[in-house]
Amino acid sequence: MRRLFASAGIGNAGTEGASFDLAGKPVGECGAPGALAPMRASTMAGRRTTGRSGFVFAAAMGLALAACSEGGAPRTEGGSASYTIAMVTHETPGDVFWDKIRAGAEQAAKDTGTVLRYASDPNAGEQAKLIRNAIDSRVDGIATTMATPDALRGVMRDAVGAGIPLVAFNAGIEQYRDAGALMYFGSDETLAGVAAGERIAADGGINPLCVIQQTGSVALEARCAGVKSKVPGTRNIQVNGANNAEVTATLQAALSTDPSIDYVVTLGAQQAHAAMMSKEWAGSDARVITFDLDPDVAELIRDGRIEFSIDQQPYVQGYMAVTALYLNLRNGNDIGGGQAVLTGPSFVDRENIDRILPFARNNTR
Repeated sequence: MRRLFASAGIGNAGTEGASFDLAGKPVGECGAPGALAPMRASTMAGRRTTGRSGFVFAAAMGLALAACSEGGAPRTEGGSASYTIAMVTHETPGDVFWDKIRAGAEQAAKDTGTVLRYASDPNAGEQAKLIRNAIDSRVDGIATTMATPDALRGVMRDAVGAGIPLVAFNAGIEQYRDAGALMYFGSDETLAGVAAGERIAADGGINPLCVIQQTGSVALEARCAGVKSKVPGTRNIQVNGANNAEVTATLQAALSTDPSIDYVVTLGAQQAHAAMMSKEWAGSDARVITFDLDPDVAELIRDGRIEFSIDQQPYVQGYMAVTALYLNLRNGNDIGGGQAVLTGPSFVDRENIDRILPFARNNTR
C-alpha cells in the first residue's frame, strides 16, 4: 500500500514546518533532537571507513525562512511563505528503517519551516507515479530514493524540465547525476560491502550468505557484490522482505541444508532478527552481521549476539535531503562540491555501542 500525496492545501498559510501524509493530514512531531549538535554527536560516534568523497555536513541548519522561490507551489499573500518539498521513497510497509528517514526529514522541515509531503511505494512503477504526482502538484522541490533507477530516470528528468530542483538519497549513488539530481545523500554501498567483507575475511569467514530482501535494488546488490569481492565464497539468497515469517523460513532452510555457511549477512535490521531466529531453529553456528540498526539490533550487538552493523545513518539522509533542498531554494546552495555526500558506511560494534545505543532507542540512529 503506498502513501499518497494530498491533493489540496499545498503551501497554505500556517503549515510551515508541518508534515503531511494521507489526505493531507498532519502527522505528529517525531520528537527527534533539532539542529545539528545532537545529530553530529551521534554521527561522529561510529568508526568510519574512508570513501572517495568523505563525509560532508552543512553547518547552516537554522536559517530563518524568508523570501519565496520562483515558480513551484502558489504562495499566500501577506503571511509568511514556505516551500513545499515532496519526499518519495521505495519504503516497504512495516519496515521501521524508514521511520528514521522520515524522522530526519520531519525534523528538517520543522527546523527550516518547510512543508513536507511524504509518499512511498516499493513498486518501481508506482514510485514513478508518485514523483509525477509531485510534479503535477507544483511542489518546490523533490527528494527521492533511486533503488530502481531505470524506472525513475524519465520522470526525474521531467521534474528537472519543469524547473523543480531534485535531490536523490539512500539509493542511486551511481545514477543520480544522469537523472538530473543536483545532490545525493547516502552511503557508498559498494564501499560498505567491501568494508564488511574485509572484516568477515579477517575473522576467518569463507562462506557467507548475503540476504537480499528486495528484487532489483541496486543498493542491496552493490552491498553483496562488495562482500563477495573480499570473500569469494559469498552467495546471495533472495527473500521477500515484506514478509518476515517467510524470510525466517527461507533462511532456516538454507542454514539447515548447508552447514558450511559461516556468516549470514543481512541488509536490513528486520532481516537480522529473522536471521537470529533462523540460526537458532536450524542449530547453526553461523555468525550474523547486518546493515542498518534498530534498538533491538543495537541491544544484540551490545550482548555480542550480532557481530556488528554497517550503519548508513538514515536519519541524516532524511534530514540532509530536505535541508539541502531548502538551502538550494532559499540561498542557491549546492552541497557536496558536485560529489555524493556520504552518510556511511559507519561501523557499530561492541567498542562503540554504548555511545550509540541511546540514539538508536531515540529513533535517530
